[in-house]
Amino acid sequence: MYVLGISCYYHDAAAALVRDGQLIAAAEEERFNRQKHYSEFPREAIDYCLSEAGITIDDVDYIGFYEKPLVKFNRILETILARWPLTYTNWLRSLPIWLLQKLRIGDIIQTELGTDRDIHYCQHHLSHAASAFLVSPFEEAAIITADGVGEWTTTAWGTGRGSEIHFEKEIRFPHSVGLLFSAITAYLGFRVNDAEWKVMGLAPYGKPRFVDQFREVVDIREDGSFRLNMKYFSHTHSTTRMINRRWEQLFGRPTRPSESELEEFHQDIAHSGQKIVEEIMVKMATHVQKTTGQTNLCIGGGVGLNSVANWRIFREAGFDNIFIQPAAGDSGGALGTAFYLANSVLKQPRTFTMTHALWGPAFDNAQMQAALDAANLHYTHCDREEDLLQRTAELIENGQVVGWFQDRLEFGPRALGARSLLADARDPGMKDTINAKVKFREAFRPFAPAVLKEEAHRWFDMPEGMDAPFMLLVPQVRPEKRNVVPAITHQDGSGRVQTVTEADNGRYYRLIRTFAQRTGMPVVINTSFNVRGEPIVCTPQDAIDTFLKTGIDALVMGDYLVTEKPTEVDFGAGMQRSIELESTSLMK
Repeated sequence: MYVLGISCYYHDAAAALVRDGQLIAAAEEERFNRQKHYSEFPREAIDYCLSEAGITIDDVDYIGFYEKPLVKFNRILETILARWPLTYTNWLRSLPIWLLQKLRIGDIIQTELGTDRDIHYCQHHLSHAASAFLVSPFEEAAIITADGVGEWTTTAWGTGRGSEIHFEKEIRFPHSVGLLFSAITAYLGFRVNDAEWKVMGLAPYGKPRFVDQFREVVDIREDGSFRLNMKYFSHTHSTTRMINRRWEQLFGRPTRPSESELEEFHQDIAHSGQKIVEEIMVKMATHVQKTTGQTNLCIGGGVGLNSVANWRIFREAGFDNIFIQPAAGDSGGALGTAFYLANSVLKQPRTFTMTHALWGPAFDNAQMQAALDAANLHYTHCDREEDLLQRTAELIENGQVVGWFQDRLEFGPRALGARSLLADARDPGMKDTINAKVKFREAFRPFAPAVLKEEAHRWFDMPEGMDAPFMLLVPQVRPEKRNVVPAITHQDGSGRVQTVTEADNGRYYRLIRTFAQRTGMPVVINTSFNVRGEPIVCTPQDAIDTFLKTGIDALVMGDYLVTEKPTEVDFGAGMQRSIELESTSLMK
C-alpha cells in the first residue's frame, strides 16, 4: 500500500512516500527548482518520490495534505473581523489567494496529479507530532510541537503510544513561541522563515541585557505556557510586519535594515531573545515530563530546529532520550501526514525508524561522469574507495575545502554528509575562509562538527553512545578540546554536533575515520554544499556549478575527484549572485 504526503502553500513545500509502513522517499521542492523555501505545489518532489518507487500516481492508494484549509480559513476570517478595520489591506490581499487556491487545495491536488483519489487532511500540529513520534525509536513518548501557527494551534503537547497520538494541551494563535522568534528575527533585519538560525548563531556573542524588556513582551508561566503582549505585535493585522513601533520604542531602536552593520546592541537582542525562547521550551518540557511521567520526548514543528533549546531540554527537563527528525519544520508535514495515514488511520504497524536523512535523489557514476565531461573538467576516477578516501582526507588535512557529493540527498535543512562541504576543524582560520570564499555569509555564523559516533563523548560534553545524527543538538565542546578544534567551537564553547555511523552513512563515516587515522582527529567541519540564497545542491550539475563559482578547492563526486578549475573564478560575482537570489526571494 502506498501513501503520499504533501505539504505546500505556506513555505518549504515537500512530498513523502510511504510503502507498507516504510519510507521510500522524501524531498523538498526547492532542491529541484532551485528556489529556496519554495511554497507552491511540489510537482517535481512528488514526481521524484513516485519514480523512486517505480510507480505512477495511479498506484498510490492514499494522498494526504498536512493541514486543514477550512479550519485555517476560519481562523483568518475571525482574526480579520476582530481587528477590523486594521485588517482591511490584509483582507484585500488574502481573499483572492484563498478563494482561488487555498480553499480549493483538494481540487488543485487532484488536477495537478491527474487523479480522482480523495484527499485526506491532517491537522497541522498533528502532522508535526506524527512526523516526530511515528518515525521515532520509541514505543511511547511525550510529544511537544511548536511553530508559528497551523490552523489555530501554535504549540501543543501530549503523548504517543503505539500508533496513537493524543494532545493534552494547546496554545492558540495569536500567542506563539514561533512567531515570537520570528519577530526577533525580523527586528534584527533577517528574513523570517529563513534566517532564524542566524539569531541562534549571533546570540552567543551577546549579553542578556534585554531580558526584562522581553518579559514585558511575553508572560511566561511556570508550566511553560505563555501569552504574548499583543500591543507590541502586528501579526494579527499585517502581512508585512511582525512588530510595531511600540516594540521599537521598548527596545530603544528601530528595526535593523537588512545587510547593515551588526552592532553590540543586535548581539544583545539575539542573546536575550534566544534565552527567553529557551526558557519557554525548557519550562514546558519540564512540566510535560512531570505530568506524563514519560522518559522519552519527541519534538516537532519549526521551533524543533532551535538546536540550542533542544540541548537544554535534554539536559534540564528530566527526559532520558530526545528525538527530533531532520525536517522538523513544514516540509516534515508531508512526512508526518503520510505516516499518520499509514499508522494511525489505516492501522498499519509501526515498522520504520528514521536513523538518517538520506531520502532524496541519488546519481550513479555514469551520470556524474557525463556532467563532469559536459563541464570540461579534468578529473580522476578512483577504482578503489580507499584511494578516494585517502586523497580526500589528504586534501582536508592540507587545508583544502572539499565539496562532498555522495549517496541520496538529505531531507530537511541540514547537509548531513551527502551534499556537504568538508574542511579541517583544527584550522583556526578555516571558518573565515569558508565564509569569505564559499558561503558568502556573515562571519559570526558557526560551522558544525561531524564526529564518529563512538568518539563523540570524548570531544563533546554528551553521554557515551548518544545519537545526534541530524545536527539538532548543541552540546559544549569539552574545554580541553576547544583549542584543538577551534573552527567548530562557537563563541560560547558549543558545537552543533552530528554523530556519524557506518551503518547509516558508510562512505562519509569511512572518510572521517580515514582522516582520523591520518591526523588523530575524528572530527571534520561539515556545512551545507551551497552558497547564500540558494538551496543545497541536488544534482551533479548543481554541485559543479557551485564548485566553479566559489572558492571550493576540490570536488569529490561519487568515485570522481576534481582538484582543478578550467579558469580563474570570480568569487565576487558568485557572492553578488547569491545576494541577488536572496533579494529576489525577499521581494516575493
